[in-house]
Amino acid sequence: MRYKGTTMTNRAAHMTTAEAATSALHAHGVTQIYGLPGTHNDDLFDAFYEARDRLRFVHARHEQAGAFMALGAALVTGKPQVFSVVPGPGLLNAGAAILTAQAMNAPIIGLVGQIPQREIDRGHGYLHEVRDQLGLARHITKFAARIDSAADAPRLVAQAFAEAQRGRPGPVLLECGMDVWGRKGAVIPLEAPVGVVNPPVDADATARAAAILGKAKRPVIVVGGGAQGASAEITALAEALEAPVIAYRRGQGVVSARHRLSVNLPVGHRLWKDADAVLAIGTRLLIQQTQWGTDAALPIIRIDIDPEEPARLNRPAVAIVADAREATAALLRAPPAHNTKRAPVDLSAHRAWLAERLSRLEPQASYLRALRNALPENGVFVDEVTQLGFASRLAFPVYAPRTYFSPGYQDALGWGYGTALGVKAARPDLPVLAISGDGGFLYQAAELATAMHHDIAVVAVVFDNNAFGNVRLIQKERFGGRLIADSLTNPDFVAFAESFGANAYRATTAPELERAVKDAFAAGRPALVHVPCGDMPSPWDMIMMPRIRG
Repeated sequence: MRYKGTTMTNRAAHMTTAEAATSALHAHGVTQIYGLPGTHNDDLFDAFYEARDRLRFVHARHEQAGAFMALGAALVTGKPQVFSVVPGPGLLNAGAAILTAQAMNAPIIGLVGQIPQREIDRGHGYLHEVRDQLGLARHITKFAARIDSAADAPRLVAQAFAEAQRGRPGPVLLECGMDVWGRKGAVIPLEAPVGVVNPPVDADATARAAAILGKAKRPVIVVGGGAQGASAEITALAEALEAPVIAYRRGQGVVSARHRLSVNLPVGHRLWKDADAVLAIGTRLLIQQTQWGTDAALPIIRIDIDPEEPARLNRPAVAIVADAREATAALLRAPPAHNTKRAPVDLSAHRAWLAERLSRLEPQASYLRALRNALPENGVFVDEVTQLGFASRLAFPVYAPRTYFSPGYQDALGWGYGTALGVKAARPDLPVLAISGDGGFLYQAAELATAMHHDIAVVAVVFDNNAFGNVRLIQKERFGGRLIADSLTNPDFVAFAESFGANAYRATTAPELERAVKDAFAAGRPALVHVPCGDMPSPWDMIMMPRIRG
């Protein structure tokens, strides 16, 4: 992948570093920034004030939530989003969101303050000083750099946007000394944003992949988060090949759950043992390669924009390093002459098996049906690290790309509500539903204040069993009921939400839940639905499935 040339004016302007950075953000189409102010960024926020006619700052009550809001905005739009926090504790508070963005391949950009430039890394004990903050940031981001002057700002902002989108998208960070933000200098501003050019699709690799898929009698496609922008092409290719499309978590919605070829993880496991070719698009393929197993009779074709990914675990039969949409479109244009004519795939027996198996997963299955019925077709669902969230990854139908968000391999407890606020702030036209357990919700429960202050009408559903439910389940099943640090003391969640001025409801059954969520969406205000519940059965036997090949 290459960068397109950045368009800059020929005429220098005299402005502060903060003004130069803000101008560069505007050139890249940024209209909202998330996070918190603080003394290290005073001049930066003054520049935001001057740009308030074209730039909105959505301030949270905690840096973690501010960064998670940027994550949510990036996930729903597919475009880089910006957050700003102070150095030291501010950056470390945002760390969970940065790690989650890394796991979810989400392009977020942090503007982080620093102590006075001449004092950086000298250990004098300045407010919020942390040793080698830039080095720390480089461990959890794709790219991190320091803005040393006003003249540097446009170039580094452009580079940050390019790095956030280059190859596998991810988080980047720019830091700036508190005395540098307000320092003036000659600046050549950006006139247009930096662009990114995808690597060309390898024609030879495409032909070899098409030949393998054409000969296969039982091909399957596996999609991940990197395939979210290739829905139409993947659906068309699946139909051309009569290939079931396996999706889990980040891949959900690439092919609508209503499509006859769309299957989820448990059904995918049943199909895997008889598959004779696999096309993996924008996925690490971790579960399939490490749990389900592979063998010489199963050629695997990998499409991934990260050149290091295809052979990370096993060398595939063919690797196409390219954008998922462009590579899939190339495969559609390259059907081999010997393409096998296949009868329509009949998945009815597999679907019946799954329906019966999910019917035992109560009360999760009933709750999830209620939530799906209540969430409008174009609505966004944000899951959580909770028993209902785990079940949603198997039993919640997803009909379109970028409408179901699950936190990737970091699985950060408490990520959901702040992320959902960012989704809604970036796309106020979409209904947004966030589920959580009582343990996870209290990580960011104070952000109800943020929702009310900025009128961000997320509907939050809190399933409350007065425990860290997954911890308790593991201690019961694996440690003979030796329970420790599992039980919780909670507020009255309805009264708690009402104290912020939010709409609040209580539901004790699935029908009551469906009605409450519908009422909450109809009201169009920030809302919380409290669902008192007991312990729930584990869905993990449908996630951690046994090896069946190799």
